[in-house]
Amino acid sequence: MIALPIIGTSSTHPVNPGKIIAMGRNYLDHIAERDKVGIGSSFDDELPSEPILFPKTPNTLIGPEQPIVLPAFVHECGFERIRTHYEAELAFIIKHRCKDVPPEEAFDYILGFTCANDVSQRNIQGLDKSGWFRGKSLDTFCPVGPCVVPLEAVGDPQELRIQCRLNGETVQNGNTRDMIFKIPELLAYVSMNFTLEAGDLILTGTPAGVGEIVHGDVVEIEIENVGVLRNPVIDERM
Repeated sequence: MIALPIIGTSSTHPVNPGKIIAMGRNYLDHIAERDKVGIGSSFDDELPSEPILFPKTPNTLIGPEQPIVLPAFVHECGFERIRTHYEAELAFIIKHRCKDVPPEEAFDYILGFTCANDVSQRNIQGLDKSGWFRGKSLDTFCPVGPCVVPLEAVGDPQELRIQCRLNGETVQNGNTRDMIFKIPELLAYVSMNFTLEAGDLILTGTPAGVGEIVHGDVVEIEIENVGVLRNPVIDERM
């Protein structure tokens, strides 16, 4: 569990979700960079007809300034080139238990917004026949922070600039307006499938520009009106 300050209050929010649900391929420009993602037939050029959901387990959670750890065992798997990627994302936290939320009521069920990094081990993601689960759920693979920003402070969550900087260089530069499925649609769809509990965390997808991280890198996710999430990268073998 980590605790993040809630903007506009003197309180902190304990980030301890029972579920972390993430969205795949929710920005058109990210779909177009399939060669960079390089996970074969599970990532094609087709526009999704409904949100693509996958889980990240709670062991992935870390806070600002905590290290993203590249696991040693991946180097023993015989991959020609190890490929672990950053993914800048807007995330939101569920305020209270809900099911079958109508899109027009979605924001009533959101406690606030934060930055997230959907770190992805692409070799495993492309190899596992069961899907994306393992490559998305390795320890430390979901940094979040630096704070929780309520809706009234964040402004329009579909008009936020979202960036990733790798060692100070901007590598992702998008806007949440370009989501294929907007936040109300996402919450309605997720809550149609699963009962959501207070504290559950929803990641909304990443724009184009994903790329590799290695030992010694520093990744910064910046989202307008939310803040900057900064994490160093270390190799477990070092």
